[in-house]
Amino acid sequence: MDDKTEELRDIFVSVSGEEAVTERQEEVRGSLTDERDDEEVEEVVATMADRYEFDSDFDRDELVTVATEFYDDADDVDIADALSVSRHDAFQVRMDLHLVTDEDLDPAFDADAAEDLLDSEPPETVADELGTNADAVRRYAHAREARNRSLRANERFRDRFDEILADSDLATRLAQDVQEDGLDEATEGLETDVSF
Repeated sequence: MDDKTEELRDIFVSVSGEEAVTERQEEVRGSLTDERDDEEVEEVVATMADRYEFDSDFDRDELVTVATEFYDDADDVDIADALSVSRHDAFQVRMDLHLVTDEDLDPAFDADAAEDLLDSEPPETVADELGTNADAVRRYAHAREARNRSLRANERFRDRFDEILADSDLATRLAQDVQEDGLDEATEGLETDVSF
């Protein structure tokens, strides 16, 4: 240590009463982006709650949990376990948040026939006509309604969830794959062994 550093050290020790001039540095666990994501998801949920009358009675924290679990590839059973609720309630809240999957809209019965019938008939009648379970038709009808609400809002809430919670590594990998596929097709048959 040179004289200036020694002098500064002595001043620090006399002012602070501490003998150690430096503290051990440790990596802090967690991430600021996780906190920011939760706050942003909560803002989206709050906007949706103000705009729509939810069928479910979950608080905002539980709604945020549903959205984050959904984007962590959780199914209704996983979401139900995380919230200690029934699978039906998990499905209900997922629909409230416009988190409709392709599987929700691809029932085991004829979806086109169900679409036509559901416009004028209750789910029980549709189930009888299609020879299927009334619960399955109700589930499909609810998913269809959620999809339509989402479409009427130009899917902005779903898009916002995607922006906040979608796996960025996956998005990067998919974008890279598309780019590579495009380049392969564009350069097919071209001379690649060029000497300058």
